[in-house]
Amino acid sequence: MKKISYMLYASSILMSGILLQSCLDDHDDSIDHLLRPTALVTVIPSADESFIMQLDNATALKPINMAKSPFGKKEVRALVNYSEDGNELSAVRNVSINWIDSIRTKLPVPSLDDESANDLRYGNDPIDIVNDWVTIAEDGYLTLRVRTLWGSMSRPHSINLLADPDDPYKFELRHDAHGDISGTMGDALIAFNLNHLPQPADGNIRIALEWISFNGHKSTEFDLQLRSDQTDMAISNDDIVHSRYVK
Repeated sequence: MKKISYMLYASSILMSGILLQSCLDDHDDSIDHLLRPTALVTVIPSADESFIMQLDNATALKPINMAKSPFGKKEVRALVNYSEDGNELSAVRNVSINWIDSIRTKLPVPSLDDESANDLRYGNDPIDIVNDWVTIAEDGYLTLRVRTLWGSMSRPHSINLLADPDDPYKFELRHDAHGDISGTMGDALIAFNLNHLPQPADGNIRIALEWISFNGHKSTEFDLQLRSDQTDMAISNDDIVHSRYVK
């Protein structure tokens, strides 16, 4: 997700706290409910321009108040605030969308000939991964809330998932700040589509991830279930939602 969107989300939480504090006597939490995202989803468009939102590996949301995807034919991860319209226990639930905001969604990038070439092409600036509900592996996507320094330079930071040439399930998170290495700490959301990876019979894999944080080298692992129906998916890093702050 573009940095400006996440910061608006964070600001909305702060503002909702201020507003709610003044309304405590009325016990009105409707403003807080509308400002906060209800879920993190995958927006999946159909050939007829309708769309569904994949909530998790087993549940889909069908919007009843929005006929076309606001992101056109692009499949993206997104934060959404929605209201249930019954069928809460169904695998496909009808919902009304109150607001929806895309997350920067892209594919992994290939490793180059050597480490110095990767550093030059993809950068090696520090970045942290925040342990949060939006840092999650689901529906064949790895979505990360990241934190780094943001200054006043106008050029977007580049954040990429670098594939390991010897292990299809091992990756490096690479950050190129393009010289924007001072300022204040801020957060952004970014998602990577991994549904093209080799699939075991049950679709379940384990992703190994490494990155350079502000405290040195770190690593972690994610369990991920790949989506089984990938034959019609056509996505490239030239056909994805772009952001003012993250590319």
